[in-house]
Amino acid sequence: MKLREGDKVKVIAGKDKGKESRIIKMFPTRNKAIVENVNTAKKHQSPLGEGQPGGIIDKDMPIDVSNLMLICKDCGPTRTGYTFDADGKKHRSCNKCGVAL
Repeated sequence: MKLREGDKVKVIAGKDKGKESRIIKMFPTRNKAIVENVNTAKKHQSPLGEGQPGGIIDKDMPIDVSNLMLICKDCGPTRTGYTFDADGKKHRSCNKCGVAL
């Protein structure tokens, strides 16, 4: 999987199409990611304790990684590939400009 936690991504499909945000959590076995302020749902939560109020909260739900595109610092949303450096280490790279991500 070419996306990681902390990457800045753009949503390319779904109800939040066009939004840009950071990945909070990845689920590689399910091919899903939780992106900050994307695909939010209302959750009714009961009070958990003495000082915790209940109510309706917004919760970020997982979104499929096929609906996300990594953002390059130089050229914007792009496809990603892999390149190998002189030591033989594998790095993600931008397919448009070739910069290591």
